[in-house]
Amino acid sequence: MPRGKLDIGFMWNGTDAQLRWLAQAGVTDVVGHVPAADRLPVWSYDAMLRQKNRVKSFGLKLTVFEGIPVSDRIKLGIEGRDEDLDNLLESLRNMGRAEIPVQCYNWMVHFNWLRTSVSTPVRGGAVATTYDHAEFERGPKTQYGDVPEEQLWDSLEYFLKAAVPVCEEYGVKLAMHPDDPPLSPIRGISRIMRNPENFQRMLDLVPSPANGITFCQGCFSEMCVDIPNTVRSFADRIHFAHFRNLTGTAEHFTEQFHDDGQQDMYVAMKAYIDGGVTCPMRPDHAPTMEGEDNSHPGYAQQGRLLAVGYMRGLMEAIYKAG
Repeated sequence: MPRGKLDIGFMWNGTDAQLRWLAQAGVTDVVGHVPAADRLPVWSYDAMLRQKNRVKSFGLKLTVFEGIPVSDRIKLGIEGRDEDLDNLLESLRNMGRAEIPVQCYNWMVHFNWLRTSVSTPVRGGAVATTYDHAEFERGPKTQYGDVPEEQLWDSLEYFLKAAVPVCEEYGVKLAMHPDDPPLSPIRGISRIMRNPENFQRMLDLVPSPANGITFCQGCFSEMCVDIPNTVRSFADRIHFAHFRNLTGTAEHFTEQFHDDGQQDMYVAMKAYIDGGVTCPMRPDHAPTMEGEDNSHPGYAQQGRLLAVGYMRGLMEAIYKAG
């Protein structure tokens, strides 16, 4: 099998200054969205094209959208989902027209990624995020009450049967992100993207190269799976990857610097490359370091810049080792 090719991406904050910074740091791919004013029910081709060309002017590529919303009405299969789905499908068509190839999305209802603390001290006094399930579960149920797993599976199949043919026609790849944390239920709401078996079930619902995975290494680490083996098992369907490290399990974990958690990151990176994974990979959450404010936990720049250098070093070592 030919070796994979991983392009280092980075979550863009929307400024030109950061685009210059990313180019200087050796990043090649930008993970982004359209400006807030353009996040209408349908994300327009014109707005996407402007963003793509703005990124291109700095020598970078806009290759992933993490931002076109999949509404709770779609995920729950309730009244109004077809209207929301029609808008989403047109946004996916516009992605294809603008040649932005990957849509990262998730199937988490109401709650997105969850943390109970954003100020846990880690190496050298940097602060990171923590999730404690026992603490979170003491909170009330949401307006949705109890949501059974099969309701989510039925709505996911409905979505994929509508979206995958559109993506095939327009050259877009869907990349499902795991639940974070991968536990079910959480305050009565089931979460189905929580283990490798369910990811395989998702892929089997509508088999297609357009139906794939965002391999968030942190979330799979929370599942306590063997990361290299899991990467290899999904290698041809990984369309996007989040490089992340932590300590703990889904019930209680703390995010760490990329070189300081429980995963052997060299072995993990080697599994992507030797497994033939070819996709953008961005450093995911990192601790907030000295001199930075913690207004956007996990997404301060210094820790992720450290991760970019670390990732480049790992990749160089692996490719040169043959």
